[in-house]
Amino acid sequence: MTDAKLMKSLSRLGLPMFEPSEELDVNETLAEVVKSRDTRLWEGFPVLLANAADTYQFAYDLVEKHLPAQEDKDRFHRLLLLSLSLYSFYHLSFSWSSRYKKQLSSDDATLVKQWRNDLARNRTLAWGDVDLDPERLKGLFELYFEQNADKSRQRREKYEEYSLAFALSQMFSPKQKELFKKRLEGLPLTKTEQEYYSRSVKKKVVALANAELHGLARKLLEK
Repeated sequence: MTDAKLMKSLSRLGLPMFEPSEELDVNETLAEVVKSRDTRLWEGFPVLLANAADTYQFAYDLVEKHLPAQEDKDRFHRLLLLSLSLYSFYHLSFSWSSRYKKQLSSDDATLVKQWRNDLARNRTLAWGDVDLDPERLKGLFELYFEQNADKSRQRREKYEEYSLAFALSQMFSPKQKELFKKRLEGLPLTKTEQEYYSRSVKKKVVALANAELHGLARKLLEK
C-alpha cells in the first residue's frame, strides 16, 4: 500500500487529519467533470455547482479557462442550464444563477423551462445523444439538501450552546453556575450547597423567570 493510499484509507476509517490537505480548486474540478463525459458525474453537477457557489469560489470564466475545446465549453453551458432547471424545480436561486439567467437566449430559457417540466414529470432530460435520469438528478440534489440541513442544524445548536454558556457566565459566578446546572438536572446538593443556592442563586433564577422583566430587557436591547 502506497503512503497516499494509506492516508486516504485512514481518513475513510475515521482519521480525517491524515488526509493530505491539498487546496481544492473548485473551478478546475468542475471543468474536469465537464470533460469527463460521464453522465453519472453530470447528474451530480448541479450539486457540485451549488457547493462551489456556497463557498463563493465558483467563477464562470475560471472554469472556462480549463476548457480549451469549444465542445467542452458548449457542454459546460448545457450543464449550467441543467443546473438552472433543477434549481428552478426546487425554487432555489444563487447570485451567479440570477445573473446568468438574464443573459440566456430565448431558446436557452425555453430549454430550462422544458427540463424543469421534465423533472416534474420524471421524464428523461436529453440533449444530443446524452440522456440524464430525472430521479437520480433529484435524488442527488435532495441528499445535498439533507446534508446541508444537518450542517445548519449542528451550527445552530452549537451557537445556541455557546450563547447559553455566555449568558450564564454573565449572570452567575462559576460556583453559582455549577449549582444552577445541578439543580436543573435534579442532582442532589449538599446542605452547604443548598443554603448557598437558596441565598444567592435562587433569587437570580426568580428574577430571570419574571416575564415582565424579560420583556423590559428585550425592549432595551431593541432601542
